[in-house]
Amino acid sequence: MTEPIRIDRVGHVVVWTLNRPAARNPISAVDTITALENAVTAVNRDHSVRAAILTGAGTAFSSGGDVKQMRDRAGMFGGTPAELRQGYRHGIQRIPKALYHCEIPTIAAVNGPAIGAGCDLALLCDLRIATHTAVFAESFVRVGLVPGDGGSWLLPRAIGMARACEMAFTGEPIDARTALDWGLISDIVEPDALLDTAHRLAARISSNPPHVLRMTKRLLREGRHQSLDSHLELSAAMQAAAHHTDDHREAVTAMLERRPPAFTGR
Repeated sequence: MTEPIRIDRVGHVVVWTLNRPAARNPISAVDTITALENAVTAVNRDHSVRAAILTGAGTAFSSGGDVKQMRDRAGMFGGTPAELRQGYRHGIQRIPKALYHCEIPTIAAVNGPAIGAGCDLALLCDLRIATHTAVFAESFVRVGLVPGDGGSWLLPRAIGMARACEMAFTGEPIDARTALDWGLISDIVEPDALLDTAHRLAARISSNPPHVLRMTKRLLREGRHQSLDSHLELSAAMQAAAHHTDDHREAVTAMLERRPPAFTGR
C-alpha cells in the first residue's frame, strides 16, 4: 500500500507530501495521522533540518475527513459518543498537537482544495502559499459537524473572528484571491511554480541560524497567550542562550566583514 506521506529532503529543507491523491488526500486515517506525527518528531530531533514544506499529491491539498467513512460510521467516525470523543482525542487531534509543537518553520504549499480538516491542516503551518486553483472551506457545518480538530481555535487567529465566523457558519469555500485578501495566505502562484516558490521561501528561512529559528518560532507561539512580563522573561532566557552560540558570533563577524555567513547549528 502507498505510504500516506512521501518525505523528501533538499538540503536543510524537508518536504512532506500527502500521498493519497485518488482520495484527495484525506487525513483522518490512523496511518496518515501517525505518519504526520512521526514526521514532526523526526525534524524536531534533527537539527540539520531548518524548514518544512507541506503539500498534497495530485490536484487537491487535502479533503480533510473521509466522508464515506462518516456515512458508514466507520474508522474514527464509529462508536458511542464516549468512544467518538476518545477517538478524536487520540486520533485526528494528534495532528494539531504535533504540528503546533513542530519546532521548525513550516510552509503549506496549497496545490488545490483544502477542505474541512484539510483547511485546518494548512492553518497549522506558519506560512501558506497557494495556487489560483486552491479553495479553502471550514465546511464542517455542511456535514452536520463542528470543527473537531482545532479549526475554531486556528481560524480566528488567521483571519479574525468576523471572517472566521462567516466561513464556519456558512461552510462556503473562499477562493485563493479572497484568501490572500483576508490574510489566510501570503502569495498566489501558478500551479507549476508552487513548489519552486515554496522552496525559495524555505531557502530564505533556512539560511538563518537553526537554533535561533527554533527559538524564534517558540517565542511567537508562546506570545499568543503569555503576559508581556512572562514573555519578556522567556525572551531574555532564550536570548542569553543565543548569545553563546557559535552561529551568533559567526553572524556578527560576517556582518562586520561584509561577507555571507556560514552557519553550522552550533
